[in-house]
Amino acid sequence: MDLSKIKLKRKIYSGYKDLPEGRASDDITEGCLVLEGGGWRGLYTQGALDALMEEGINFRNVIGVSAGALSAMGYLSGQIGISARVNLKYRHDTDYCGLGAMIEDGGITGFTYFFRTIAGREGFDWERFLSPERRLLVSAANLRTGKAEYFEKGKCNIRKAIKASATVPCISVPVNINGTPFLDGGSVEKIPYRKAKEEGHEKIAVIRSRDREYRRKEENNAFTEGIKNALYFRYPEFREAMGEVNAEYNRCIDELTADEKAGKIFMLAPHEKVEIGKFEGDMEKLGRLYKRGYEEMKAEMPRLREYLNA
Repeated sequence: MDLSKIKLKRKIYSGYKDLPEGRASDDITEGCLVLEGGGWRGLYTQGALDALMEEGINFRNVIGVSAGALSAMGYLSGQIGISARVNLKYRHDTDYCGLGAMIEDGGITGFTYFFRTIAGREGFDWERFLSPERRLLVSAANLRTGKAEYFEKGKCNIRKAIKASATVPCISVPVNINGTPFLDGGSVEKIPYRKAKEEGHEKIAVIRSRDREYRRKEENNAFTEGIKNALYFRYPEFREAMGEVNAEYNRCIDELTADEKAGKIFMLAPHEKVEIGKFEGDMEKLGRLYKRGYEEMKAEMPRLREYLNA
């Protein structure tokens, strides 16, 4: 008897078998969808994305950072529920999140295991994901410049770019892309909204993983700053950007709020405060968060359709 499998089974979300399934339609919605990061808070995003697919809203352009970049995969593959099935089943598989991942990938997330094993086991549709009909941009932090750099599906090694976008700083080895080290895009940019504005999209929808009232503390913790300075002493621009990211996040939220009030964008944010730890392991909490994203997006569908058709 394989005791490791029994242990893993007990740590799967109890509502796993009830997660939605199916395929999104081939309909394409013009505009751009922006996905915030947030680690395991990405379950909220994944619930919202499944609701969008069920409603036939498949944005042509998607921009994601960190967990948002990972969540975008199932959305572009058109597979309803696949992101939730992965995260609510494999969260406690240490090759996906834990020691095995650290050994294989030098970080908390097992990207190699995910791409080589889990994706095949769960039937991830690479062909549809890579189709040129829909565009995906993911942002990662360039350690040398301290700026967010965008990688586009079809024009780069998108798997490596997604890995870079979601590789947590301080506890992970940077991802080398063409000789340049990269880390989690959320280190310097929490919500890639301005990129969507720069591209001039007429319709922009934003899915956040924090409630509307949330703001980040702008004062820096001396102990944390000391660790960052020690680890990234060779990258002063990156250190400076990390020190400014909380203030930049708050400015971005103010901008989003103003643009939503002016009718320029659609924004979905959790209706209530999200109580999820950075490395949350409570599967029931994660499952409930997924359901919140799904149900709240369904409830906001009339408002989204009104915005898209205006």
